Amino acid sequence: MGSYEAVTEKPATKWVVTCMVGGVIVGVSLLGAYSSQLGMFWKTRRRNKKPVRVYMDGCFDMMHYGHCNALRQARALGDQLIVGVVSDAEIIANKGPPVTPLHERLMMVNAVKWVDEVIPEAPYAITEEFMKKLFDEYKIDYIIHGDDPCVLPDGTDAYAHAKKAGRYKQIKRTEGVSSTDIVGRMLLCVRERSKSDSHNHSSLQRQFSNGHSPKFEPGSPAATASGTRISHFLPTSRRIVQFSNGRGPGPDSRIVYIDGAFDLFHAGHVEILRLARDLGDFLLVGIHTDQTVSTTRGSHRPIMNLHERSLSVLACRYVDEVIIGAPWEVSKDMITTFNISLVVHGTIAENNDFQKEQCNPYAVPISMGIFKLLESPVDITTTTIIKRIVSNHEAYQKRNEKKGESEKRYYEGKGHVSGD
Repeated sequence: MGSYEAVTEKPATKWVVTCMVGGVIVGVSLLGAYSSQLGMFWKTRRRNKKPVRVYMDGCFDMMHYGHCNALRQARALGDQLIVGVVSDAEIIANKGPPVTPLHERLMMVNAVKWVDEVIPEAPYAITEEFMKKLFDEYKIDYIIHGDDPCVLPDGTDAYAHAKKAGRYKQIKRTEGVSSTDIVGRMLLCVRERSKSDSHNHSSLQRQFSNGHSPKFEPGSPAATASGTRISHFLPTSRRIVQFSNGRGPGPDSRIVYIDGAFDLFHAGHVEILRLARDLGDFLLVGIHTDQTVSTTRGSHRPIMNLHERSLSVLACRYVDEVIIGAPWEVSKDMITTFNISLVVHGTIAENNDFQKEQCNPYAVPISMGIFKLLESPVDITTTTIIKRIVSNHEAYQKRNEKKGESEKRYYEGKGHVSGD
């Protein structure tokens, strides 16, 4: 009986197993087909999805890391960042004369790594007419600005129409720096000169230190004759990562090295960095320390401290990596460590007598045959920017006062006065 039951159960068992296996095969096939169609659906959807285009405008005069951080934040709110650069005439009418003319400001904005498109000659205020043009012609989804007020001469909000339309988004302002503040650092120098022709190192340093006497740490280089001021801006590792590319050179990359102070980062810096980047696959930029800059260029330099200067350079689309606090001399060890293929220097610089000096900072790369002097395409230095301000200091002083009066009227209209 037992053997008979076993024999008679075999066909039934075989039939069940066959059905189960067949069902699994059919199920897997259907699941595979469904997954394939679902994958195609999402790919098509992503392909057809309209990119979010955001707009941010500004004067971007004497462009600094605060401007760059604002553009970085704006870009994070969309897929494409379109930047409007306000015309010279509009700046003069609303704020006073710009330090850097439109063509230089356009160079600066175009060089920022987070910018996709630039609109030149943008109006200072977002009018209904211009807002319509942004929405219809440039396909802008949102208009972005910082949480600091942008006030017209009559005390009204320049972004009132965008806010009313519900197409306005706000980002956090970068504290501790502004074009007005930078101009103010240099205007203090002019004020003190009018009082006395006698200047020592400490007084010169005071003129470039945010409007008040800097605090020095006992025994630090800043307390010595070099006069380098203590930074009031302290970057976090997170901020440096935000500005960095996050990638290193490939194993066969041609690494180009250029160094300098890069103080008051300007169009001359941008253009020489562009040329340097074209000579290789990876551009490494050395930023000299505050003490080095003070020693080589005078105790009133740098105007921007090491961390401020480093972030400005990192924001440039032509730069792959920076050495924060690079040595004055380019040594053999440094060339080996960073696998540098070429060291370059521009023809327009604050100090181009290095080849005549006994201690030439580029002696090693010159002896190795890997040094190249690049013809600077723009004749601008940090001294050029300072001279522009000093030569027209009365107009810039009025500009700073005018901004303060406009902001006061704005806050009074809101029912409170700024404590700034």
